[in-house]
Amino acid sequence: AGLGSVAGAGSPCEKACNPRMGNLAHGRVLRTETACGRHAAEPFCAYTEDAQRRCKRLACGRCSGAHAGLAHPPAAMADSPFRLPRTWWQAAQDALHETIRLDLETAFYFTHLILVFKSPRPAAMVLERSQDFGETWKPYKYFAANCSATFGLEDDVRQRGAICTSRYSSPFPCTGGEVIYRALSPPYAAENPYSAEAQEQLKITNLRVRLLERQSCPCLPAASAPRPSQPPPPLHYAVYDFIVKGSCFCNGHADHCVPVAGFKPIKAAGVFHVVHGKCMCKHNTAGSHCQHCAPLYNDQPWQAADGKTGAPRECQSCKCNGHADTCHFDMDAWLASGNRSGGVCDNCQHNTEGQHCQRCKPGFYRDLRKPFSAPDACKSCSCHPLGSAVLPLGPGTFCDPSTGDCPCKPGVAGPRCDHCLPGYWGFGAYGCRPCNCARSCDPHTGDCHSSSSDVTWHHEAPPFQAMFNETEPAWSWEDEQGFSALRHSGKCECKEQVLGNPKVFCGMKYTYVIKTKILSAHDKGSHAEVNVKIKKILKSTKLKILRGKRTLYPESWTNRGCTCPILNPGMEYLVAGHEDIRTGRLIVNMKSFVHQWKSALGRKVLEILKRDCN
Repeated sequence: AGLGSVAGAGSPCEKACNPRMGNLAHGRVLRTETACGRHAAEPFCAYTEDAQRRCKRLACGRCSGAHAGLAHPPAAMADSPFRLPRTWWQAAQDALHETIRLDLETAFYFTHLILVFKSPRPAAMVLERSQDFGETWKPYKYFAANCSATFGLEDDVRQRGAICTSRYSSPFPCTGGEVIYRALSPPYAAENPYSAEAQEQLKITNLRVRLLERQSCPCLPAASAPRPSQPPPPLHYAVYDFIVKGSCFCNGHADHCVPVAGFKPIKAAGVFHVVHGKCMCKHNTAGSHCQHCAPLYNDQPWQAADGKTGAPRECQSCKCNGHADTCHFDMDAWLASGNRSGGVCDNCQHNTEGQHCQRCKPGFYRDLRKPFSAPDACKSCSCHPLGSAVLPLGPGTFCDPSTGDCPCKPGVAGPRCDHCLPGYWGFGAYGCRPCNCARSCDPHTGDCHSSSSDVTWHHEAPPFQAMFNETEPAWSWEDEQGFSALRHSGKCECKEQVLGNPKVFCGMKYTYVIKTKILSAHDKGSHAEVNVKIKKILKSTKLKILRGKRTLYPESWTNRGCTCPILNPGMEYLVAGHEDIRTGRLIVNMKSFVHQWKSALGRKVLEILKRDCN
């Protein structure tokens, strides 16, 4: 189980998305309290068992930190489990308790842990995580052969959801035994992976495993000869692989990450991919984990993406009319708008002001010949110093912000208040005086005009235009299938079979082909069982396959640390695979053909089966 991409069609991050998964231990230091042979060479011996659990021949060796071929350091747990499967870390023989610890440079999402032991698995151990760089720790899971006796806890084998389990504490197998923990197992499997509850479960800065009780290999003496009377070999802890599956933590707003400043990954044999921790944010978000909105996109509260529906919940841009570079979210403005807009523009430029930089500052007016988004849309008022009046509540003379018209003193006219009204004269510091005439007079001298014609003044301001469009586009998000633990399967890079050449499809010799709906999946410790409902049988060979409920068995559940091919509960697939006649099981593995069901795909496969595969 784990996080995977919930991206829609088109851009990889068009909808909610998650960066590539990987082993968080790669490129980082694993720390333990001891390592065998660190101070002096140590001999060691161990038994393994056959299929009947009879002891094989005692295998012995030497451990020395001074010789590379004999050293078993903690770094051996973090090399490639595929290219170097037989390297291991081994604790000192006098270490009754041990701790394996991974410290991360920032917060990551942790999905599952796989431990592969060389020694018998411990009779008791605890998996813990920290979200504050080791200041405090919380348990993920307790492991014990007897949960109630060891920890005083219920066993999840008997009580579903219990924090302790006995599934992984048997000494058998004496080597190669696995311990698996999935952070999105029930009751967390149905969570939106970016919700606050899921973050509390998945987000880590440190991970540690405390090994509390060693076990010997309780194999039976060989039938041919009793076990020698020599004392049993000394106990020790030894681990082949420490696989910490996880991803960069980006709140569903990024599909790619780069190294955190100052982080330099260490080189390890066979390791080519390191999971980095700084998100390259999409959806107008910003921050190392895309945890807040970008500077000019704070019109609504920041939200993590929705992993259930795939909605990206993008940050929305503030309406600043091109006059601000940043904005901030204001709760009072948000509530006053009826939860529609809460962005307040910062440091309005170009002589503008207001929540949205939507008006000219006092002393400036709107130039209606230009769009309001233009840098020079607000012009400086040009009021005449003699003819303009000082506004009673203002610090000086301001013009009308819409038209640029100035407030004039008595008897003064003109947009700039620079001449007398008809019928007035004597332009000066106190305005203009009325003419003492039957009609108009000379504006400079006050002498009455002898002609009967009057001067007509006409000033028409252009109509005021809205500065920005108040209507917002209606966003609608296309719903996607619900989130499930199997859907986000760790980005294991499952290589799918492609329906191309019919001869290749027929050459796979699939013994069953069905249309099926995935109902649920269950962890059985060493394997998984996927419950399905078979809706159509396109082909069956020796097993009797009927419509209705059935179980599929993914072969690659534990040995790869992932679920390939991916089977998402709630979805319908065309599945072509092989029958296991001996066990009566329908097997799904990397050779299987698994694709989401479409009618056209079903018709094409049926045609290939009839025409090309006979």
